[in-house]
Amino acid sequence: MKRLFFLLIAALLVGVGTISAQEVNSREDAKAARQAAKEARQKAKEAEKAAAEAEEKALFEEAKAALEAQDFVLEADRVEFKRGNWAYVTPSTNFVSLIDGKATVQLAFNGAFSGPNGIGGITVEGTPSNISLKTDKKGNVNFQMMVQGVGISASVTIRMVNGSAKCTATVSPNFSGNRVSFTGTLYPSSASSVYKGRAL
Repeated sequence: MKRLFFLLIAALLVGVGTISAQEVNSREDAKAARQAAKEARQKAKEAEKAAAEAEEKALFEEAKAALEAQDFVLEADRVEFKRGNWAYVTPSTNFVSLIDGKATVQLAFNGAFSGPNGIGGITVEGTPSNISLKTDKKGNVNFQMMVQGVGISASVTIRMVNGSAKCTATVSPNFSGNRVSFTGTLYPSSASSVYKGRAL
């Protein structure tokens, strides 16, 4: 009888040990699965980041080539004025461009006032001169030109940080301190779809 009792106890202990081992294995499997999923998410995130960086780098190279060719449009989504006041604007109607030897600066605000250009602002055109393009040691690009025309006499400076087509063009009038900065993305003129109003 005692022997039978001990055999039952032994069988019970073996069964409990097997269940415990299975629970441990299940927990380890679940932990391994969570770790594998985490690593997969991390790899996907890194691949997505690398693809975005590669695309941004390609856009930068395209924009730099457009500056070199003197055939570009900077479509602005933000405009800042002399005293730090700024506004978000529509890129298709707010831009700085240089196409076929003609420079254009256009401001247009969404409002009831149509402005001289018929689209809520002003459009000025001029002939560019003293054009210079420099790349610093960090790969940042600086483009500068003087623009002279009926409604404009100003220096235009474009600064583009290495690796991005996002840049800022600062228009500084020669006879006043009413500086305006256009911040947005620079494209070759063939890739841009801006709408130009009536020029002065």
